[in-house]
Amino acid sequence: MDLKPQDLLVMLKAAAHPPQRWTYAALAEALSLSASEAHASVKRSVASGLAVAPPRGDWSPIRPNLLEFLVHGVRYVWPATAGPVKRGVPTAFGAEPLASQLTAGPGDAPVWPHPGGRVKGPSISPLYRTAPQAALMDPALYRLLSLLDALRIGRARERALAAELLEAELMRPDLRFSDASQ
Repeated sequence: MDLKPQDLLVMLKAAAHPPQRWTYAALAEALSLSASEAHASVKRSVASGLAVAPPRGDWSPIRPNLLEFLVHGVRYVWPATAGPVKRGVPTAFGAEPLASQLTAGPGDAPVWPHPGGRVKGPSISPLYRTAPQAALMDPALYRLLSLLDALRIGRARERALAAELLEAELMRPDLRFSDASQ
């Protein structure tokens, strides 16, 4: 069973809101997926070790595994494809939390092409086609996706800072961990 980019989008949505238990219908609506796509994403994530699903039916991301895959694997599995300058939604070092820590010249920060975007910059392909819209509706998810994009496209310094910030976001001690992640 091969992972798909939408599987990571589903895991990041759940990781962005740890106390919330998601139904497949709610995930589907929040991420512009179908309920069957959300269900299949969770199944693939459990099979790959990125999530745990106890017998009672609840599931949750295994944060250390998710972090390891984000930092060390995603840029090789789903590299960002660079495109022409377009209007869109800032990402990577053009969005928080990196934008306040790294300096980019006007028009240098990457964007996801999007009709609602207000910034011009070099376009990059989002992790999944619905990621920009989902990010615009959820600031916590937007932060995680932007850090992920910095890992996908950034130079060594940007990747190192993004990895550090992503670890801080995903591994906060106040988050509830599943037993499988210990």
